[in-house]
Amino acid sequence: MSEQFKHVFKPLDLRGKTLKARINFGAHTANMAEAGLPGDRHLGYYAERARGGAGMIVVEPIPVHQTAMLTRGNFNHSDDAVIPAFRRITDACHEHGTVMIHQLYHVGQHGDFDNSFAPSWSPSGLPSYHDSDGSHAMSEAEIWETIEAFALAAERAHKSGFDGIEIFAAYHALPDQFWTPWSNRRDDKWGGSLENRVRFSTELTKAIRAKTDDEFIIGMAISMQPEVEVCLSVEAMQEIIAWHDERGLIDYVTCGTGSYFDFTTLIPTFPYPDKLGPPFAEALKGVVKHARVQAESHIRTPENADNVIGSGQADMVSIVRGQIADPHMVRKAREGRPEDVRPCLSCNQMCWGRRFRDYWISCLVNPSSGREFEWGGDRFSPADKPKHVLVVGGGMAGMEAARVAAERGHRVSLAEASDKLGGQFRLAGLQPRRTQIIDLIDWYQRQLEKLQVSVRYNSFVDTDEIAAFEADEVVFATGSLPDGMAFQRALPQHDSLPGLENGNVVSVEEVMARQARPGTRVIVLDDGGNWRGGGTAWHLADAGHEVTIVTMLAMVGKEIERTSADGTLRRRLREKGVVFKTECAITQWHGDGATVVDLLSGEEERIPADTLVTATPNVANRMIQGDLEPGSLVSHEIGDCVAPRTAIMAIYEGRKLGLDI
Repeated sequence: MSEQFKHVFKPLDLRGKTLKARINFGAHTANMAEAGLPGDRHLGYYAERARGGAGMIVVEPIPVHQTAMLTRGNFNHSDDAVIPAFRRITDACHEHGTVMIHQLYHVGQHGDFDNSFAPSWSPSGLPSYHDSDGSHAMSEAEIWETIEAFALAAERAHKSGFDGIEIFAAYHALPDQFWTPWSNRRDDKWGGSLENRVRFSTELTKAIRAKTDDEFIIGMAISMQPEVEVCLSVEAMQEIIAWHDERGLIDYVTCGTGSYFDFTTLIPTFPYPDKLGPPFAEALKGVVKHARVQAESHIRTPENADNVIGSGQADMVSIVRGQIADPHMVRKAREGRPEDVRPCLSCNQMCWGRRFRDYWISCLVNPSSGREFEWGGDRFSPADKPKHVLVVGGGMAGMEAARVAAERGHRVSLAEASDKLGGQFRLAGLQPRRTQIIDLIDWYQRQLEKLQVSVRYNSFVDTDEIAAFEADEVVFATGSLPDGMAFQRALPQHDSLPGLENGNVVSVEEVMARQARPGTRVIVLDDGGNWRGGGTAWHLADAGHEVTIVTMLAMVGKEIERTSADGTLRRRLREKGVVFKTECAITQWHGDGATVVDLLSGEEERIPADTLVTATPNVANRMIQGDLEPGSLVSHEIGDCVAPRTAIMAIYEGRKLGLDI
């Protein structure tokens, strides 16, 4: 065992169960249910994290009642058919010594009729923060019905082989709605005083204990967001958790950040600092006498976890996105190989981003997430016949194809035209707060070196040079380039922006690569609504430029709304004086300014500017492939040279091809 991590591998007792590590895989909505039941996708997903060393896994929440349904991929509520389906998962994970917990939830007023087809039940009938619906104020009979539903769900979890359950009270879910005076305006025994406001969760935990046994673990997940005025203060939450602890109602409490009132810190993206949750967990640790305290929220690495536990802020930590990115994080740390842990980017693009769209989740840096049952998890079977594989292009697609092919025993050569790996994704890593991208590229370089991939820099190869490699198969990952036309989707009748010949027009790639020096006043033409335009605008504003963003979209950062990072981006840009021109397009570039049209009214205005920076669609770079004789070699194309897209598809196609060769 590694001496580097002195705290995370100290065994921890939790109501008679021993956690082999104090890094856990906490609850999150994987959204993978099939007809309301966990299937092979779920089994592969959780078993891989158990195999990877997680001390405890909290399987995603199951709604306890019809009124609790929230997502398309929810499990069936009130249905014994889940028992044998979950038993497959608990048995598989128990084989690796993992403690298994199931989260139970009801979000109260914040439900979703599109999935529940029922009114949302809440203490006082307040509006939802998921949609524009109001909720139904529960009668006393409905309160007891809900308590019984929780208890029956816990009984099913017990029969399914789970070691315990976790009550979801975070983010202003139903238990928190009873605790919080803003949402609990009742004048009966369920509202008013502290004793009345905690009555729901008190009766709930008692009912669960009665339906299970004395060895069954009962946890509670809470979150804190004291900057939101109507949320409970830290002191108020301490009082509530102490109440449950003093009466022996809970065995552990998990503490995170954020709420349905403001999603931005609920799953913090990269602009936020590491370890957001531990200070709040520490506040709870100061008031509990029996319950274990778990910290979560942006505890990204084993080093973070060891620091949190060693400093006494928490007894254990939950790292979710980090173990989605690398399911073997804990095992690698135990073996003293933290440098081999594939880093999470805190980008939220394929985890929360896919959940936002009600799909099953995956991961930008680890496309095997959610596909473990098809792709064998984060482990690679040796190739039947080792080959010599040449990869042309060292961007994300090329690096991933080279890495996976080498993992499978192929001899791999990689030719990169520049002096660095990473392609356009490296340029993204130079935007403000995005250095985690550089960390990922550094990880790739370490892995390629360990796997003895022959990397040739400054090697722009032509068709004759490709033949000289004598490779069995060639992978083209040559990326994409700015089209130089500044095409706008809002004005499809123009193949290019009128006035480009007037000069002072550069691409975001040229800006981030420092190949261009924009003037003081800059217009960023943001056609995509993502980090490519928004992050470059932030970079320019940081450098002292006066920046105006022109976008056809209804808001800046529209494309990253699914990651809950759009509001953070807009706030940062506003703080730096960036001007937003939304639902607009540029009809003419004049060399010293642009004519901008309001797409709703048709009104035009001229905005003075020294430089126009274009974040418009790229074109595939197929210069080399176009010179090849058809059938002259066994070749493949992946990434942007197939179609210009994001790093998500580049890494996915690199992984898939590496598995197929």
